[in-house]
Amino acid sequence: MDKALLLEKYGHILDENLIEEISKIGLLQSFEKNDIIIDIGETLKFIPLLLSGHIKILREDNEGNELLIYFLEAGETCTMSLTCCMGTSKSKIRAVAEKESTLIMVPVQNMLEWFNNNESWRIFILESYQMRFDEMLDAIDNIAFMKMDERLYKYLRNKSQLNNSKSIIVKHQDIAEDLHTSRVVISRLLKQLENEHKIKLSRNKIELLL
Repeated sequence: MDKALLLEKYGHILDENLIEEISKIGLLQSFEKNDIIIDIGETLKFIPLLLSGHIKILREDNEGNELLIYFLEAGETCTMSLTCCMGTSKSKIRAVAEKESTLIMVPVQNMLEWFNNNESWRIFILESYQMRFDEMLDAIDNIAFMKMDERLYKYLRNKSQLNNSKSIIVKHQDIAEDLHTSRVVISRLLKQLENEHKIKLSRNKIELLL
């Protein structure tokens, strides 16, 4: 695969020898929007390094309802999949392509080997754990302490930052599923935010004004 792309996304933290090794053993895969990359209950033989696109990480309750945990951007990896790999347990999350995405899949045995003998990889993994732990705490705080309208506005701002655009192409139903609520509630709150001049609504598109 293209070593230059790996260097661009991961060269700031992984040493060049490791980048070279990843480029040789990694499996390059592409996914379309809404494709499932990792599913709940799956036995993981590879861990993903995201080269382009965005991925959302979801949990599922006993009734099959999904809850958004965090987003992944290019240059990151999913630490919840790392935990499953290191513990040889099945996946407890679902990873879904938020948009067209390209990943390089690294075999689990290499990940474990590098953690023991490559300092740059070990630092990358530990920093990834810290980042995701902070995001999961933030997600818990959102659910426990924030009103739904605040959670919705924060969700829209995060989507805007991910796409580097004030315009967000998204259906109300998709937002409802990510925030674990109903489409009716989301539509009502979006109208409320529009009345507060924070957003502008159009068909399947939301524009942030503030």
